[in-house]
Parts: sequence; C-alpha cells; structure tokens
Amino acid sequence: MKLYNFELSGNCYKVRLLCALLGVPVEITDMDLPGGEHQRSPHIERNAFTQIPVLEDNGVTLRDSQAILIYIARKWGGDTWLPADAVSLATVAQWLMVAENEIARGPGDARLHDKFGRAVDIDVAREKAHRLLAIMDAHLARNEWLALGHPTIADIACMPYIAISHEGGVTLERYPAVQAWINRIKKLPNFIPMPGM
Repeated sequence: MKLYNFELSGNCYKVRLLCALLGVPVEITDMDLPGGEHQRSPHIERNAFTQIPVLEDNGVTLRDSQAILIYIARKWGGDTWLPADAVSLATVAQWLMVAENEIARGPGDARLHDKFGRAVDIDVAREKAHRLLAIMDAHLARNEWLALGHPTIADIACMPYIAISHEGGVTLERYPAVQAWINRIKKLPNFIPMPGM
C-alpha cells in the first residue's frame, strides 16, 4: 500500500496516524507540493483534482482523506473504527463531514493563511474556528470521543487541524474538553505525531 504524502498536511497525517494505530504498513511517497509536483503528470492521472493524499492499494486508487480513512478502517479496523450498523455509521459520518467542512474552512483555512500564505479571509476563518471549537468543547465535555464510546475514524479525521490550530492563530485555551480529547488521542497505543503538534 502506497500513500502519496506531504509531511505538513493534516489530511495526509490522518492516514499515517490511522495506519500507525492499526499497525498497517504503508509506503510513504513524499510529494513536492511547493514545487507543484501534485499538479503535473503522473500525479494528475492519480487524482485529477491534483490533491493529496492519494492511496494506492492492489490496483485501488483513492483520493480524499476521509474516503481513505473509511477504506483503511473497513479493511483493517473492523467495526471498532468504523461500525457497520446504520446509527453508528451515520454518527461517525456526521463528524467526517465536520472535518471536510467546518474544520477545513475554520482552523484549516486559518493555518493555510498564517503558515503557507494562502489568501483567505483570516477573520472569517478564525471566527468559524472559534464557533466550531465552542460546539466541540460542549460536546466533548459530555463525551470522551466524538462519535461513540470509543475512538473511531471520526476522532482521527477531526483531530489534526484542531491540534495544530495554533499555527493559524487559533488557541485552545478556552476549550479544556477539546484539549483533554486531543490528549486522549495522543495516549492511544502506537500514536504518532505530526510536525507542529
């Protein structure tokens, strides 16, 4: 199994982290994003959207970190990381959508602005980040994990850009339940960090 990766990408890190937690070996192929390698052949044949991560496994090519998490969880993690019953699956999926939307447009965009110089409305991104963090903190004050009573790919999908939100000028000082949740994830067996964490 091969992962096309950029070390500073939280989306790539999600995949590396789940593989580490499950003990799934993965060959890492680092991409030169600053040099635009992801926008040229042969990568555009792997992903016409020119994004990373991309996962290749025995003739299967997948893009999008959430889709890749689903694939890895079902193939190697069983019902623990992605349950099959309708209610639990939908509960996990809700948080995967939060990772794609609210987290990406809040702390993710703020980090893109501050760390990589991307032109985004930084005030809007930080406002979205704090609104999201307040909702997550209230939820996590009542629940140890985002979706179920144990860690799932919902936690893996949402944690990276929250844990490095300081790189976008968004601190977690007002969100003790979010901080405690991040620390619970860091204590999982085989946890690996990413730069900035």
